[in-house]
Amino acid sequence: MTAIRAWTAATPGAAFTLDTFDLGPLAAEEVEVRVEHCGICHSDLSMWHNHWGMSRYPFVPGHEVIGTVVALGDRAGDKGLVIGQRVGIGWNAGSCQHCGACIDGDPHLCGSVRPTIVGRHGGFAERLRCHWLWAVPIPAALPAAEVGPMLCGGITVFAPLLQHRVLPTARIGVVGIGGLGHLAVKFAAAWGCEVTAFTSSPDKHAEALALGAHQVVSSTDRAALKAFAGAFDLIIVTVNASLDWSALIATLAAKGVLHVVGAVPEPIPVQAFDLLLGQRAIAGSPTGSRSAIDAMLAFAARHQIAPITEHFPMASVNEAMAHLKAGKARYRIVLDADFS
Repeated sequence: MTAIRAWTAATPGAAFTLDTFDLGPLAAEEVEVRVEHCGICHSDLSMWHNHWGMSRYPFVPGHEVIGTVVALGDRAGDKGLVIGQRVGIGWNAGSCQHCGACIDGDPHLCGSVRPTIVGRHGGFAERLRCHWLWAVPIPAALPAAEVGPMLCGGITVFAPLLQHRVLPTARIGVVGIGGLGHLAVKFAAAWGCEVTAFTSSPDKHAEALALGAHQVVSSTDRAALKAFAGAFDLIIVTVNASLDWSALIATLAAKGVLHVVGAVPEPIPVQAFDLLLGQRAIAGSPTGSRSAIDAMLAFAARHQIAPITEHFPMASVNEAMAHLKAGKARYRIVLDADFS
């Protein structure tokens, strides 16, 4: 049995304190990873406060983990992983491997998928376990201290490029230049697309251009949106806020797709004719498959893409979470493990 320390919240929104857990015996197909770095995602914030009604307490967040393999279960030792290898663990830590989605190569859509921080402790800890499939080898060309947010935020915005088979000739809009959006702009620009950034923050215009956007548009200016009528093959919505949906849909080209990856809190109103007349579509996706994550990391290594991060020692987790909650993160926060 393995005793580990982890930063734990006893109740929704409670301060994090250092606690000790016994992980029990390592399952045959599990991998145990010593945590080196762990990104903080807005989903950690939502789960900490039980906004989605599925958190269990004591709660340990953290699902953007980078670390090294320290133990392999009896049946995990012949799956291509070795002790000392650097791997990452994202939103998912397990899937059944026998349902239709898993067999079809989409284990992230498995009906019994096991998220890393739902019903189990996450990566704000000394060590973390997952099924071997979800321990993702990290290319040596990517900086270990920065790549953690790619395992959740990165794949969330990269997956639509694969899902919709986006061509480098496409015109893409990215709504929201934050933790997700800044990576979406970087990926789409490196993909070869013409990228338009939509933001409600005037102070982010220059930043969006520096990230690779070709132009920046106010997401709250209906007249500005109208100027782009029929322009975009794909729009990736990264924000968790209600928008002028009819105006956004009107900017889609024929067969264009409005793809939602932000946790929009209210229903999205849609006029059927807005979709019918241009054969447009609205889609969404949760993170991505293991093969999509591998493809994203290889693409990021080739094009030297990494998130813009701020670092805190893991012992300063309360300060880091307050920084995120206040909307001050630019653009992703990473905790560096400092267990003595």
